[in-house]
Amino acid sequence: MELSRRLFLKEFSALTVGAAAVPLAQAKRFMPDRREGDEAKRYGMLIDLRKCIGCQACTVSCSVENATPLHSFRTTVRQYEITNGSAVANNVVLPRLCNHCDQPPCVPVCPVQATFQRKDGVVVINNEQCIGCGYCVQACPYDARFINEETKTADKCTFCTHRLEAGLLPACVESCVGGARVIGDLNDPNSQISQLYQSHKDELKVLKPEAGTVPYVFYLGLDEAFVSKVEGQPMLWTGEA
Repeated sequence: MELSRRLFLKEFSALTVGAAAVPLAQAKRFMPDRREGDEAKRYGMLIDLRKCIGCQACTVSCSVENATPLHSFRTTVRQYEITNGSAVANNVVLPRLCNHCDQPPCVPVCPVQATFQRKDGVVVINNEQCIGCGYCVQACPYDARFINEETKTADKCTFCTHRLEAGLLPACVESCVGGARVIGDLNDPNSQISQLYQSHKDELKVLKPEAGTVPYVFYLGLDEAFVSKVEGQPMLWTGEA
């Protein structure tokens, strides 16, 4: 184990100047075994953008449920103005959160394995083990992680696993007034998400598929301009998504 850790740190020394630069194929060599959770399940989320009204109820309920610091969010709904060059052509809302990828680049870069993937596919963080190095924050291509200024450890969406295990919906799903967010077990053909997935399979999109992370957050009604890189002027948020 100690030899493996030394090898890991040697080959991933480049993380100190940017973990996102590490090729996913190389990172897979160090992908730890999944642990905890039910291996018979595979959780995912489907977001129907046709129903999202950008009300931010999910953002607020998530912040309350998970007690995140002020100005730090596990999920957000960003709003953009799309122009045709001379005038505003359309307004677009884009909910963002951890994609709970099947090949999460944030997992193998963690030197203490505080970030890990459960057997049900959910990516979580052991905050008692996390040293706050920020490697996972840099490795995530979706800007879905941050260092919690209160705990000094990595933080992100966990699909509210504590609620799922109690038979409840994640806070963001429960509070969505438009019913735009659907979560469930994709291995269960009778689940709502499985049925929606099969019904709209050809219409569903994921963010940055070229990254090879195999995201398990699916979007219905997502404009092609937002798949690989957000092309639009943010109205409520600054900076490049």
